[in-house]
Amino acid sequence: MELDIVRFLENKTILVTGATGFLAKVFVEKILRIQPNVKKMFLLIRATDKQSAIRRLHEELLQKKLFDVLREEWAENFNSIVEKLTPIPGDVSCENLGVHNFDLRSEMWREIDIIVNSAATTKFDERYDIALAVNAFGAKHVAEFAVRCADIKMLLHISTAYVCGNMTGLIREKTFNMGETLNGSGVLDMNEEKLLIEELMIELREKNASEGEITIALKNLGLQRARLHGWPNTYTLTKAVGEMILWHHCNQNTPLAFIRPTVITSTYREPFADMVVNAIIVAIAVHADKPNSNKIYQVGSSRKHPLTYLDITDIAWSYFRDSPWIDENGEPVQVHKLGIMESMASFRKHLRRYILLTKVLKVASSMFGGRLQGLHADLHKKVNAAVRLAELYEPYAFFKGIFDDTNTEALRATISDNGVNLERVFYFDPRCIDWEDYFKRIHFPGLVDAFNGK
Repeated sequence: MELDIVRFLENKTILVTGATGFLAKVFVEKILRIQPNVKKMFLLIRATDKQSAIRRLHEELLQKKLFDVLREEWAENFNSIVEKLTPIPGDVSCENLGVHNFDLRSEMWREIDIIVNSAATTKFDERYDIALAVNAFGAKHVAEFAVRCADIKMLLHISTAYVCGNMTGLIREKTFNMGETLNGSGVLDMNEEKLLIEELMIELREKNASEGEITIALKNLGLQRARLHGWPNTYTLTKAVGEMILWHHCNQNTPLAFIRPTVITSTYREPFADMVVNAIIVAIAVHADKPNSNKIYQVGSSRKHPLTYLDITDIAWSYFRDSPWIDENGEPVQVHKLGIMESMASFRKHLRRYILLTKVLKVASSMFGGRLQGLHADLHKKVNAAVRLAELYEPYAFFKGIFDDTNTEALRATISDNGVNLERVFYFDPRCIDWEDYFKRIHFPGLVDAFNGK
């Protein structure tokens, strides 16, 4: 098929939800850079009013280093290009995406060609009410909004490859059926899940629970419900439900594609075009105006170019040994090679010495009139935090699956078949990556800059 992605994007109006998130920002910058004649980009930003949305647009997008290339390339025309960005105060967890102005909604329904749904809460142990509202009901509201758009050509939803839970072996690019669970525990009904949240909230309020107690209870409820149905955490459960809802609402009416990234780290090659963003843009062009072409794309490297945790720790040690982190006193931080735990059992064995120490401190504190209570409480808190983090990340640290990328490979072939220039601009083949060069030249320096607020 003949594909001219840049020309396709000309004079298009795009709605981007979750516009201040990492992927969305890179997507917006890339669109403006490759096609300054895009008609308009509505950016849905969580804000109380228009002025707050404008402020977040400037502080969290335009003033960032990410837009320096665009600023340099277009110089005096930069302002006229970014005027294509229209910040919209809103929230996907609300009906009509929280866009209260009817005239503005009508304008959006009339003009939007493409929707990219990037809005999500990505905390593994988010409060269940928040995760369900954003990741599940948010997807429902996006689907309902898309159906109202008179000339919608494409809806692309950013999910996660880890909706697969703890599956092993080759994990296919397949859809979920509505209400499906990973372990066959029964039907997953988001309205029933919402009712459970409401019942818990009533119970907590009757007990005059503090906000902190409410947050802990709702986090625990999310983890319990996720594990009951076969998912390791609240995030993956609610993202899976979001996929089910979108597929159910849009499959027959609106061209739809899901992008399931594995682990999103930093950009590659440009250096401001993430491989996931390139896959997003190509998928939009391929699926636009083709209602029966709906597909799921798993974007990762586990099948074609795998990377192990041992590789990462060795590269990290080498990088920070040669380019040490400077502490607040201006001194280089000494680094040592990290040990890799082979299982949760080995981690718990390693942790036993610290658990034993907390018990010793507790006894010693009681013997010396509580003088060691602060030290005991601090160590106890740190041990509990380490255990909780280990439990949350266990499914990923010891993940045994390989993500099939048959659909994604076909998408890559589309740009290869359309010439070298197209392949250069929208490249997303992980086989080309030199992992050591990537981490040392791009990822770790990016982490340091982000930590330092750059």
